[in-house]
Amino acid sequence: MHSPERGSDRRTLIADSAIGLVAAAGLRGLTHRAVDGAAGLPAGSTSYYFRTRTALIGACYQRLAELDLGDFDAGAPSVPPDRDAAAAALAALLHRWLTTGRARQLARFELSLEAARNAELETEFHRAGQGARALAAGILAALGAARPEQSAELLVAWTDGLLYDRLAGALARSRPTPDLTELTSVTRRMIDAALK
Repeated sequence: MHSPERGSDRRTLIADSAIGLVAAAGLRGLTHRAVDGAAGLPAGSTSYYFRTRTALIGACYQRLAELDLGDFDAGAPSVPPDRDAAAAALAALLHRWLTTGRARQLARFELSLEAARNAELETEFHRAGQGARALAAGILAALGAARPEQSAELLVAWTDGLLYDRLAGALARSRPTPDLTELTSVTRRMIDAALK
């Protein structure tokens, strides 16, 4: 019999292992057996917690949202930000996601494409994306945005576009290592544009 706490720990381990597999091999590498092996769990463990591949992918969305929002909370200014502080915090977040968090962001993009093709995943994917938009709207409202929700839609889209371009775009492999100063300049321009 599995205790609720142990089950929660196992679900997290499984989701983290699945995300790592997707980052390394794409969705073709995501099987219950492969996740069991990557997580160091007995055969059948992943299918015990997530019966279907769709359920497993849904768990990945939930975990990615949790980790990304945790990164955001860790780097957010503790007081209502000014534009420079907001740009610095967003640039630091992007820098982390382009370097140490690179694999996780690649998995997020890979999984988002699956959601676009699978109606069963649409709700979970939508829910995962709402958290980032709500946080962005809160920051933009504090910065004086007249329509923070609309501004947040733009800022999140620009942020995702920048991440995708730097991680998987045509010039991704030839670009130099992400530079925090350059990212701060870019994010300041994005925030200024979102607030217009």
